[in-house]
Amino acid sequence: MAPEPFDQTIDDLCDIARRAGDAIMAIAASSLAITRKADHSPVTLADTTANDLIVAGLTDLTPDIPVVSEEGAHILDEPDQPFWLVDPLDGTKEFIAGNGEFTVNIALVQQREPTLGVIYAPAKDRMFFSSSPGQAFQQVGSAPPERIKARTAIPGSLVALASRSHLDERTQEFLRKANVTDIRQMGSSLKLALIAAGEADIYPRFGPTMEWDIAAGHAILIAAGGSLTKTDGSPLHYAKSDLRNPDFVARGTVR
Repeated sequence: MAPEPFDQTIDDLCDIARRAGDAIMAIAASSLAITRKADHSPVTLADTTANDLIVAGLTDLTPDIPVVSEEGAHILDEPDQPFWLVDPLDGTKEFIAGNGEFTVNIALVQQREPTLGVIYAPAKDRMFFSSSPGQAFQQVGSAPPERIKARTAIPGSLVALASRSHLDERTQEFLRKANVTDIRQMGSSLKLALIAAGEADIYPRFGPTMEWDIAAGHAILIAAGGSLTKTDGSPLHYAKSDLRNPDFVARGTVR
């Protein structure tokens, strides 16, 4: 059965992401209380406030589609069913550090593949979104949306993106073998969005990530002509029982 079309909901999704981003920025301007989850990762009022806003918005928009969120429910009754996959504040460490490299991530997963994505970077007022294949866009501030496209990698001049906290020896060795000439470190799903926008070429990730960390960026990257696969080149699917991702590599287009 083919995935259902959801193109008409993209404006609503961008609005939900923007409202969540506004709430995050309002909290950033006030006192910032930090607590720890069971795995010792940080969580703030911004995470939970954005989560409540997004879940309510998605439930109103599509009441029959369940929402799986980092800060909420993690269980699906049927893995092949459509579901929303949400990270209400991706890059909590960056948010706490105040460097602006944090995002709101909303993705629609259908038949275990991300088919629609929205990433909003509220500190930069930069929105990335996709609906159908070939339909990937960015909007900066109040400017009209513009289509984005992953660029073709040119051997000998590759720009790689890497996590601020996970540039380990294995990642560096991979990038050396790929003849990367420029490595830029940053947080959150911005790495995937910037490859989709043609501003970088490759992002390898060896280490633990969750499905909500990458689903929105994965959908946008595919729509922009790029790819995100396991390290052996095979597809990466969603709705896994523990929602954990294997090691992966995101790329722009390849000659």
